[in-house]
Amino acid sequence: MRELLDAARAGDEHAFGQLVEPWRGELHAHCYRMLGSDADAEDAVQETLVRAWSGLSGYVDRGSIRPWLYKIATNRCLTMIERRGRRELPVDVDGSAEVLWLEPYPMSRLSWTASLSPEARVLALESVELAFVASLQHLSALQRAVLLLREVLAFTAREVAELLETSVAAVNSALQRARAVVSSAPSQQATLNALGEFGERELVRRYMAAWEARDVDAIVAMLAEDAKYSMPPLPEWFAGRAAIRSFLVDGPLESEWRFLPARANGQLAFGTYLWDGSRYVPGGLDVVGLRGTEIAQVVSYLEADFPSFGLPSSLPR
Repeated sequence: MRELLDAARAGDEHAFGQLVEPWRGELHAHCYRMLGSDADAEDAVQETLVRAWSGLSGYVDRGSIRPWLYKIATNRCLTMIERRGRRELPVDVDGSAEVLWLEPYPMSRLSWTASLSPEARVLALESVELAFVASLQHLSALQRAVLLLREVLAFTAREVAELLETSVAAVNSALQRARAVVSSAPSQQATLNALGEFGERELVRRYMAAWEARDVDAIVAMLAEDAKYSMPPLPEWFAGRAAIRSFLVDGPLESEWRFLPARANGQLAFGTYLWDGSRYVPGGLDVVGLRGTEIAQVVSYLEADFPSFGLPSSLPR
């Protein structure tokens, strides 16, 4: 690292790229957790790298550039939160006039987790699950940063205090308050692991077949009694089997669908395609939350960029 740092300080942009590239993926995931937006996270990372490049002369080498990059990235996210506010899921909206919606996170952004140990990879994927990121949005910006730096990224309280330029006591206090708010929803990684490959494949098959057959009874039978169904950017959402059933019968199931399995936020998802008379076009990216073998939540992102999730932009008949 020392040679790369010296070369970067001498103006070698290629050396700088090599210096920061190992941390780019996890920095992006950190910014997504903070901001709840893939696009905003990309902006934050790009600005972090620009600021790091311009500020190399003031960097004090302590063996790894990682903490310094996290300091820049976290502070950039704190500024963006102050300007833009938090992001929501429809089921969490409190009646605010203007709402920024929590965005799904492509699995392509998480390719860096492949080099982690199995245990570390599970933790990394759990930290971008939709329910967890949604609950983070209800923390203050400082609490959000402290919780992520301490419990997801495993910085010590003293290191976090240095990164955020505050006291250890303030860090510990913010962490305690944050723990009381964050979601206790079941880990989708643990749920999928318990299902096993065969169980997951069978659940996927049943759900796709039910939708493509427009079989409302089969769809509803797969839902938890208190299941929730939402469709950002629409504010409407439905809770419970009866309400979801009525919505499906009077709306989506009047049309013809095809589904493809996918992944988003480290959890089960489906690309849904609606027949438009000549081909199947994207209808929504359905990010599914499981509770055991039941579907507890569906968040159908009506404006998702399908190619970002490894899905084709249309399907033929």
